[in-house]
Amino acid sequence: MMLSPLPRLCRNTVALLLCCALILCLPLPSAALSVPTVSAQSAVLIDFSDKTVIYEKNARQRMGMASTTKIMTALVVCELLPLDKIVAIPPEAVNVEGSSVYLCEGELLTVEELLCALLLSSANDAATALAIAAAGSVAAFAHKMNEKAMSLGLSDTHFTNPHGLYDEEHYTTAYDLAIISAEALSHPTVIRIASTKKTTIPQGVTAEQSEGTSTRYLYNHNKMLSLYDGAIGLKTGFTKATGRCLVSAAERDGLTLISVTLNAPDDWNDHSGMLDYGFSLYERATLYSAGEFTCSYPLTGGKESYVTLTNAEALTLTLPKERKKARLSVTSYRHFEFAPVQKGKELATLTVYVEGKGASSPLIAAYGVEATHKK
Repeated sequence: MMLSPLPRLCRNTVALLLCCALILCLPLPSAALSVPTVSAQSAVLIDFSDKTVIYEKNARQRMGMASTTKIMTALVVCELLPLDKIVAIPPEAVNVEGSSVYLCEGELLTVEELLCALLLSSANDAATALAIAAAGSVAAFAHKMNEKAMSLGLSDTHFTNPHGLYDEEHYTTAYDLAIISAEALSHPTVIRIASTKKTTIPQGVTAEQSEGTSTRYLYNHNKMLSLYDGAIGLKTGFTKATGRCLVSAAERDGLTLISVTLNAPDDWNDHSGMLDYGFSLYERATLYSAGEFTCSYPLTGGKESYVTLTNAEALTLTLPKERKKARLSVTSYRHFEFAPVQKGKELATLTVYVEGKGASSPLIAAYGVEATHKK
């Protein structure tokens, strides 16, 4: 069987045998920044899309995480509760130690309003209220957090609370926290709230006082939103026991990177340097847009001897800017197809491998071909 593709990167016609490879044209080299100097005790920089580790420093060392805990809190809450659910603040969420928006017992707020307090003002009382609303108690919610960590394959993370107040049994690693953050960024609600610089929520709304008594003004503690071009969050944290902790994310030209530092005296500069380094090395490359690759596929019993196949999906990878080569593979499900063939029928798979990574798309019939009718 012969397949004849027209690859965009080389623009020449090449016959491909079953499961064969094609070396694609090389990209132009680009200048990369030097490895950054990082003050943090532990740090990591990963790609959001495929979790490639771009930079790391003691990234698997178990450490405290302070209020970056609230990333997992927000993630689990978004999975368990609707945003418009009304939460009556329980007594356990009043006068919680640390950062607070000064919730009152019996006050009514929506889950979304409490998430704003959680992610912008880092409110420990909001974290407690959300935990109880979602699971019935702080301990039960911590169990939910640990279940989520286990489902992500994280063996060096353990939660005892939803806010991050210090506990010897409450720990993570920079790498695990980056994976949790990547999962959280898959939720549009988390991205939207974490990237909000300021907002307001009501104060004093109760069953008897539906209009409330005043307004709470919430300001995001994450300075990266103003300091770094393309920043989209995510969360700050600090206790005396853990030091300064920070998770940031930024997007440029379709590439999203996640940076994590634990116990970092100079975290803002650490993150700016790490993100600059990552963006100088990598790019989000579309090797073929949907419908851009074509090849010929043999038919029998049809009004035409072949049908043109095209890729149903875009093939996109996060790749080094100075990559050397790519390998293209077309795998068919059989040596030929019997007519008739309907438009859109899947007949093969296109895969492009670059720098040890692969992206695949079904190859589908670009048009229909009728069978030959016997007289």
